[in-house]
Amino acid sequence: MSSRRKHKQKRAVSAAREDVDTLVFRWGERIDADLLDLALTHRSWAHEHGGLPTNERLEFLGDSVLGIIVTENLYRTHPDLPEGQLAKMRAATVSEPALAAVARDLGLGEFIKLGRGESLYGGRDKDSILSDTVEALIGATYLTTGLEPVRVVVERLVSRFLNDASMRGAGLDWKTSLQELTAVHGLGNPSYEVESTGPDHQRVFSARAHVDGRVYGEGSGSSKKIAEHAAAEAAYAAILAERGDGGLSLPGVNDALRADLGAAADVPGAEAAGDTADSAATGSADAATRA
Repeated sequence: MSSRRKHKQKRAVSAAREDVDTLVFRWGERIDADLLDLALTHRSWAHEHGGLPTNERLEFLGDSVLGIIVTENLYRTHPDLPEGQLAKMRAATVSEPALAAVARDLGLGEFIKLGRGESLYGGRDKDSILSDTVEALIGATYLTTGLEPVRVVVERLVSRFLNDASMRGAGLDWKTSLQELTAVHGLGNPSYEVESTGPDHQRVFSARAHVDGRVYGEGSGSSKKIAEHAAAEAAYAAILAERGDGGLSLPGVNDALRADLGAAADVPGAEAAGDTADSAATGSADAATRA
């Protein structure tokens, strides 16, 4: 090998090391170099390079570490909340969209080792890949430093989601909250109708939330789960406007939805809410007819 080529490779390795150092600085805690490299290795890259190890085992570990840190934080900071509400708050904090947002804040996408195909189809900004890599980094940090240092990292990175979760009430899990609301009103369990369009790498999912024989809400998104949650949120707002909350205790969210609907007092008596309910009922009837 010529000295020029050796020098060029040395510079490339040095530049890559500096890039990774930038990520570690943003992360805020040291990570063993080999574990860091593994945490950034997506299975698509490993497959294209002869079946090398991937970050999936670290992701598995990191998921558990993240869960215990967030669970303990919620247990300590919300001594008055029941288990069900704590579970919703935890689910929202460690959700794929939340962890993907953390990854984007870190600029993580540019550091992930992806296969050509995955990279070509937008893998560096795909929620699932970003969130999985965050969990892998948590696992790698835990193996490097132990629990307490990684706790500091995790609580800093997800602090805004922990704070947000304490105020969102039903919005933490619209499908569960819709089911609770329909149960209060004796409407039975919601069901969902989902369709998808577009090529495999850019699928768009559309969902309808059926309640008591009517379509109360519609939503769309890049995954079936996102579409169903959007439809559940729309259905929740429509039923809240039409029937009220039935005495269901959902901190913060009902007041927020009432404000969005233009109601100054209880939803059932508010003119704006009534208009919204009429509109929702009309749209639901039309959608049910089409279905």
